Amino acid sequence: MDKPKISRWKQISIFLNKRFRLVILSDNTFSEKFSLRLKPAGILIGILSITIVMTSLTISLIAFTPLREYIPGYGNIAERKQILKLSIQADSLEETLAAKELFLNSLMNVLNEKLETKGPKPKRDTSGKRTLMNAKPGAADIEFREEYEKNKNNSLASIAKIKLSGLSELVFFTPVYGMVSASFSIKEQHYGVDVVTKADETIKSTLDGTVVFTGFTAQEGNIIQVQHNNNLISIYKHCSVLLRKTGDRIKSGEAIAVVGNTGEKTNGPHLHFELWFNGSPVNPQEFVAF
Repeated sequence: MDKPKISRWKQISIFLNKRFRLVILSDNTFSEKFSLRLKPAGILIGILSITIVMTSLTISLIAFTPLREYIPGYGNIAERKQILKLSIQADSLEETLAAKELFLNSLMNVLNEKLETKGPKPKRDTSGKRTLMNAKPGAADIEFREEYEKNKNNSLASIAKIKLSGLSELVFFTPVYGMVSASFSIKEQHYGVDVVTKADETIKSTLDGTVVFTGFTAQEGNIIQVQHNNNLISIYKHCSVLLRKTGDRIKSGEAIAVVGNTGEKTNGPHLHFELWFNGSPVNPQEFVAF
């Protein structure tokens, strides 16, 4: 009788489960020095295990160690991010310097009563920080220009008084609510108001604007300055934490800092708040209700 045929998979299974012995003999005496019992299945599993372990170790070394920097074309991602950040900052600084130079030239032309000329077309704003800024003159600016043309022979004080009246049309948001412990006084060189409030109170921007300065001084502590329309600047001093950075565009009532007690000119948590209009300090209590 014919023997039953065995399938190919059955033959492979039988081969993988066969036992073999690996024997090492002495070349001189042919005595047995070492022997090891093996199965093809065990050898295959061992090879696969070693391959998986070595592959995992190689991937881990490339992904989580600096060795990946030596791979051609991989590069250092952190350095690329830093270069991109520096490039954006340099572009923003260049645009800011060009805008300030144009502003100063225009101001000198106005003071010298020269006719305004059309300035150069600004470059593309790659940083995207000034895209939403409105460069058109407001109603108060137009009114001031008309008053200036009518009153060229008047004193600078009378002109400043006319322009200052335009601030009353603005709606100022109260930075913090509290008690005014020190009022505005030019004689005492106190160019703002001190508002005592609880520690860690959030400070809000009084108007829409752009943060033009953030920093720290030994006397004033943490400071943040915001440039608004109509050449108006608001200053917030003695903050514990600054929530915004230079160049940020903010809205009225938006949180920009936290009340603190930083700096030498303070003896408790409070906000020193200043308003500067056309380079001169104004009394914040005339426009803001604390």
